[in-house]
Amino acid sequence: MRNWGSALFPLSLLLALAALTFWLRYATELPEERRDGKTRHDPDYVITGATLRKLDPTGQLQYTLKATDIRHYPDDDTTDLTKPDLEYLRPKKPPTRITAERAHMDKTGRQVDLYENVKVRREPDGKYDVMTATTNTLTVLPDEDRAFTKDPVLITEGGSWVKGIGMQLNTSTQIYILESHAFAMLESRHAKKSKP
Repeated sequence: MRNWGSALFPLSLLLALAALTFWLRYATELPEERRDGKTRHDPDYVITGATLRKLDPTGQLQYTLKATDIRHYPDDDTTDLTKPDLEYLRPKKPPTRITAERAHMDKTGRQVDLYENVKVRREPDGKYDVMTATTNTLTVLPDEDRAFTKDPVLITEGGSWVKGIGMQLNTSTQIYILESHAFAMLESRHAKKSKP
């Protein structure tokens, strides 16, 4: 009887070690890599020379977005744009155009981040000259008529200019707010009228 008990101990130890080996194998095994392409950051479509238009509920054109190249990525459902050109059209107000070298749109399409040589240009009207704001980055929320940056900004209009760090912009009201370190040189309207 004693011999039988002493034989069971090594056998049970061996079974425990075998179970532990199988458990360790499955616990440390990496999941099998998906081969459907969704884990790679490759575009599933590329559009060249695209123009997108957004209409309001009454059918009026709100803005036009053009790009030389649009690439959509299925892994995170985002979109990259080359040479984006976003133009807001408002009744009784001059158009505002925002351009950059490249842009990244989130998966909802509600936020567009513009990079490199970003320019905001408000066309002239009878009262004001062309107004241009330049910066390195700009986040645009097209459906909310808002844009903002934390980078340095230079705004020029005629012979006047304003510099600052950080800007908030309302494309509907065409109001620009510089957040900090703002200083300016403003040309007086009287000096402007007296020019030949």
